[in-house]
Amino acid sequence: MSARARRLARRAGDEAYFAGVCARSGLLGPDPPARLPRIGRALWRDGLLGGAVSIGAIRHPDRPAVRDERGQLTYRELDERTNALANAWRDRGVRARDGIAILARNHRGFLEATFAAAKLGARIILLNTSFSGPQLREVAVREGTDLLVHDDEFVPLLDGLAPRHGCWRAWTDAPGGEDSVEWLIGRGSTWPPPRAGRKPKIVILTSGTTGTPKGAPRDEPRSLSIAGGVLGKVPLRAGQTVALAVPLFHAHGFVNLFIATALGDTLVLRRQFDGAATLAGLQSERVEVLILVPVMLQRMLELGSDAVRARDLSALKIIFASGSAVGPDLVRRTLSVFGPVLYNMYGSTEMAFATIATPTELAEEPATVGTPSRGVTVRVLDDAGAVVPAGSTGRIFVANSVQFEGYTGGEHKERIDGLMSSGDVGHFDARGRLFVDGRDDEMIISGGENVFPAEVEESLSAHPAVREVAVIGVDDERFGQRLKAFVVVHAGHETTGDELRAHVRDNLARYKAPRDVEFLGELPRTQTGKVLKRLLKQGSAAPGPGPGPEA
Repeated sequence: MSARARRLARRAGDEAYFAGVCARSGLLGPDPPARLPRIGRALWRDGLLGGAVSIGAIRHPDRPAVRDERGQLTYRELDERTNALANAWRDRGVRARDGIAILARNHRGFLEATFAAAKLGARIILLNTSFSGPQLREVAVREGTDLLVHDDEFVPLLDGLAPRHGCWRAWTDAPGGEDSVEWLIGRGSTWPPPRAGRKPKIVILTSGTTGTPKGAPRDEPRSLSIAGGVLGKVPLRAGQTVALAVPLFHAHGFVNLFIATALGDTLVLRRQFDGAATLAGLQSERVEVLILVPVMLQRMLELGSDAVRARDLSALKIIFASGSAVGPDLVRRTLSVFGPVLYNMYGSTEMAFATIATPTELAEEPATVGTPSRGVTVRVLDDAGAVVPAGSTGRIFVANSVQFEGYTGGEHKERIDGLMSSGDVGHFDARGRLFVDGRDDEMIISGGENVFPAEVEESLSAHPAVREVAVIGVDDERFGQRLKAFVVVHAGHETTGDELRAHVRDNLARYKAPRDVEFLGELPRTQTGKVLKRLLKQGSAAPGPGPGPEA
C-alpha cells in the first residue's frame, strides 16, 4: 500500500471513529426520517457553523439556547434572530467573505453576530476585548474589517475606524437605536438567507503576549475532527447546561461555543467573570459543564474549599480548562475540592488542540497535559528533527486536520515532515503522556546551565504564601542571564526573597533558585489569563505588597 493510500485509510478510520463518538454524544441523530431533509438543507445552506443553530431549531426549537443577563433565548428564537440579522446585513450590501469583526463580551449579541456572519459566508474576525485603541485599529485594518460589531463600552476605542458596512452595537446600555444589532434584527426577515456559496472563514487572534497579536485564519471544518477529537476524551453530551466562562473570542471559548450549540446545550453566559458569582451560578443553574481558563479556576479556589463545598454542585460533571498551563498544585487542589471532574486541554490558536488530560491521568500525574487525541500526531524532536526518546526534552511538533493556514501577514510556524511547531518544549513519559516543560523561546542559559521558567514557577507556586508567580531571565554580566521571579503573595501571608530562594533550592538544583525576587500586587495578564512577560521585562508591572525588590 502506498503512503498516500495509508493516509487516506487512516483518515477514513478517524472519520468513522469521530462519527461514532458524535453519535454516542447525541450530536448526530437519531432523527425521525421526516426531519432529515430539513437538516440536510440547513447544512447545505448554512454550513457547519451557521447550520449548528439552524439544526438546533429543527431538533429542539423550544429548548433554551442561551441564558445571559438579558434573559433567555430558545433555539428557535436564536435561529430566527440570526436569520433576521443576516438578511438585514445582506440588504445593506454584505456579501460572502466580507470581514465581519466582533468586539463583544460573552452575551447573546456575540452569538447572534457570529451565526449571522456564518450564514453569510463572511470572514469572522474575533477581536480581543482587552485591546487598546491603537491596537484595535491596527488589527481591525490589517485583518480587513468591512463591518464591526461592538459593545457600548468599546465606543471610545473606535476613533478612526470607519468600516464600509458600518459599526453596529451588540450590547447597549440604553435601548438600542438605529445603529444597534437589536434594531436590525427587528427589521430583517426571519426566513433563512440565501445560500452564500462560500463557507465562512474564522480569524482568531494570537494572545499577543510577546508582541502585536497575529491573525490565525482557518476555514470552517469539513469534517467531524474538532468535535470528535474533543468528545473522544471529554464526555460532553447533548442537552447539558454549560457555563462558558472563557471569553468567546478565545480559541477555547469559540470551539466550545460551536460544540455546545451543535449538541443542543444550554449556554450560560455572563459578560464579566467573577469567581463568587460563577460558583453561585453552578448551583442555581444546575450547571453540568464549566469551561474556563486556569486563572479563573484559581480565583474560584481562592474563595476557600469551604465556600465550594457549601454549594450543591452535584450536577457538575466536567471542568474543562485550557488556554494556559494548569500547574500541578492547581490540579491537585481542583481534584481535592471539586472531585474527579477536571479535563485539561493542551493546544493553541494555531494548532487548535493536541492532547487532553483526563481526571484519571491528572490524579496519577498532575503535571501531564495528557495523551494525543484521535487524529492528532504529536512528536518531540531534537534540533536535527529526530524523535527523542521518552523522558528526554525536545521541541513539540503537532499535526492534525484543523491547524491554521498561516498568519494573515503571510508568516507561518516552522514545519518538519508535515508537523507544525507548537513553540513549546516538553517530553513524553514511558506511558505516552506528554509534559510541557516550557516555551521554546523562554529557555534561560545561566552560567552554562539551561533552565526553563515553568519548572521554577511550579516550585514557587507550591509555597503556601505564593498566590501566583512568573519567572523570566534578565541580563547578567557574569552569568549571561540570571533568573528573576515576580511574586504575588496570598492575602494575610508574608514571605521574603531569601525564604523563597531557599524553598527552590530545597526542591530543585541550586542554580535554579532565582537571584532576584520582586513582589507585585498582581501579574499583568491577558483576558484569558496568560502572563504578559514582556511587560515584566519592560518593568511595566505595578509593585504590590511585600518586602519589595530584593537582590
